[in-house]
Amino acid sequence: MSDVRKRQVTLDEVAERAGVSRSAASRVLNNAPHVSKAKREAVQRAVADLGYVPNASARALATQQVGTVVLAISSDNPEVFADPFFAEVVVGISSVLEETELELVLMMATSTRGQTRLERLLRTRQTDGVMLMSMHGDDPLARLAEQSDVPVVFGGAPVAFEPQYYVDADNRGGARLATEHLIATGRRRIATITGRMDEGAGVARYKGYQEALAVAGLDASRVVHGDFSEEGGMRAMHELLAQHPNLDAVFVASDQMAIGALRVLTDAGRVVPEDVAIVGFNDVSAARHTTPPLTTISQPIQSLGRELARMLLATIAGETPTPLILPTRLVHRSST
Repeated sequence: MSDVRKRQVTLDEVAERAGVSRSAASRVLNNAPHVSKAKREAVQRAVADLGYVPNASARALATQQVGTVVLAISSDNPEVFADPFFAEVVVGISSVLEETELELVLMMATSTRGQTRLERLLRTRQTDGVMLMSMHGDDPLARLAEQSDVPVVFGGAPVAFEPQYYVDADNRGGARLATEHLIATGRRRIATITGRMDEGAGVARYKGYQEALAVAGLDASRVVHGDFSEEGGMRAMHELLAQHPNLDAVFVASDQMAIGALRVLTDAGRVVPEDVAIVGFNDVSAARHTTPPLTTISQPIQSLGRELARMLLATIAGETPTPLILPTRLVHRSST
């Protein structure tokens, strides 16, 4: 023990000795609520064994904890949490928070009421931290969050600026990979249905499509903008067929839109992939059950949620994590 006392013992070491998360150890040391008796006793034993001396500034921060973190989605559609993508993100976040004493609060941040509530939480520190997703354009809430004393992590970088803390997927690289795959199959009249162009993912995936076609010397003008919904994919596919009836492939910026696009192609008598090949993005479970099964770009959606929660916990604990970009990969199925 004398060797350990020669240097400053870290909170991570206390947590490891106690067999609890770093966040739980911090809450015990600061007499925060919502900590089980077993965890509290384990941390207290570890502190005594290691001779840990808490950092004064970290203690001051932790004592302000209220026991909740917020996942705020910038959407005016209350069904957004039923979207397979966001549902899996929530699963990932919850799996990490289960190891802490923090409760997850879901919030719609687009309505006036939601914006006002989130703004109040940020200004008055009525939550321990906030995860923001699907910020549109130069959303004032995103700027407010960056200036707040409350720890804030972004799920995907906003269009208007790059925040200090964020977790994202390689949207641009994944879209480039999808388009390159279509080119490799011999397709030359490749269209795209983009996501929302006021969201970072929509912009990045469109750029990846453009880059792949530019390198191949192919026309990148067959474009219709969508909104990441199945209905939006249907509308966009109708428009593409009207404008470019000779298209032979489509890169669609989300699986939900691709499902809608597939339905329109089938109704129009186009055989997939013989007449038109199609690639989606996200690899949600429904992509395996379309007719034909959908080739798509897989991003680790639950991992994104887990890393988002871990990054938030790190910022709550006073750490300064670096932004994280998660890899994407092509999943080849029968639609190409």
